[in-house]
Amino acid sequence: MTDKDSHLIETCIDSERIWQGRLLDVHRDRVRLPDGSEGVREYVVHPGAVVIIPVLPDGRLIFERQYRYPVGRVMLELPAGKIDPNEDPLLTAKRELHEETGHAADQWRHLGTMHPTIGYANERIEIFLAQGLVSLGQNALDEGEFLELVELSLPEAMEAVRRGELTDGKTLSALLWAEKVLTGVWA
Repeated sequence: MTDKDSHLIETCIDSERIWQGRLLDVHRDRVRLPDGSEGVREYVVHPGAVVIIPVLPDGRLIFERQYRYPVGRVMLELPAGKIDPNEDPLLTAKRELHEETGHAADQWRHLGTMHPTIGYANERIEIFLAQGLVSLGQNALDEGEFLELVELSLPEAMEAVRRGELTDGKTLSALLWAEKVLTGVWA
């Protein structure tokens, strides 16, 4: 925040956690609006996550097909996972890549951060590029996690976006980065 933004800032008067879950909490805050009046903000508190763009030696990317209960369908997405308390996001990315794909990478690059639902959650997702992949054999999925791996070239992945087969927000955002970085448009 800078001084030029002060006329837009809302400040918390008081905060109440109205629901606590295993993954996230829901808060209701009373806030002072920029004009001095009061408002209410309800939002989800999320620990943060990572999404990984795993690039195989032949340039194809590793995706997952996984059933996502909230939307009631199998989704095509890049590997991702929740950041554990006090965990470095790069360590999360390395752990999730191994658990979900059975791979390790010898080159890691943090590309950026995305905020998928700023209107009602504080979740941030750190985007990582993983290159120099080495198969470690079997993946080590979490209990209750079921997925299948799919390898797609970048053009194939972008075609899946165009056809509406790939609609996951974190994957769409990461593919924007992948397209620009892997084609050399962004250094």
